[in-house]
Amino acid sequence: MSTPLKIDFISDVSCPWCIIGLRALDQALEHLGDEVQAQIHFQPFELNPKMAPEGQEIFEHIAQKYGSTQEQYKANAENIRERGAELGFVFKQGERRIYNTFDAHRLLHWAALEDKKHEGKQHALKEALFIAYFSQHANVSSHSILADVAQKVGLDRARAEEVLTSGQYADDVRALEQLWTSRGVSSVPTIVFNDQYAVTGGQPVDVFVGAIRQIVSEQGSVVNPAQ
Repeated sequence: MSTPLKIDFISDVSCPWCIIGLRALDQALEHLGDEVQAQIHFQPFELNPKMAPEGQEIFEHIAQKYGSTQEQYKANAENIRERGAELGFVFKQGERRIYNTFDAHRLLHWAALEDKKHEGKQHALKEALFIAYFSQHANVSSHSILADVAQKVGLDRARAEEVLTSGQYADDVRALEQLWTSRGVSSVPTIVFNDQYAVTGGQPVDVFVGAIRQIVSEQGSVVNPAQ
């Protein structure tokens, strides 16, 4: 019998470790098969909420924010590229920019509401946004690009454009960001299982498998204490 598992995946579209974590989590769930019945809910987190509309060149941004040298940046980028490749994800090499992701989070919030009619649309949109940004170096703050991505995963383009131009769901997204910050989330990805257990970072597949099995075991022992 499958054990229900609620998963809140707190992340940002411009976070490379978030797609690494998501790919690893997805593969862990595939490995677990019928052991769990998981529902993933993508929650918003902005790494750069004050980013200007035109964005910023990636190395310039990293150097200013973290004090990284060019050599450190290149070594980290290669590590990320290799981890992505192991999970079947392509990080395109070359120059790219950091963009404001607030509108992407609004679109994801809308997609979650659409999931009531189209199962898996939020997950598909999240994955497609990661691909657009990291594999294609697309501007994920652009309304036209966001609408394109929404359309590609089967969401209604006209409705997506309406959401983006109207500013709809802005208050909802900000409230969720504040909620997770108030719960102690300060870095992403943070993956919360059943509102109780958290795993942080782009962990390997086997780490997620072990963590999920432990969570299921601990919850089972609480529900059905040994006689």
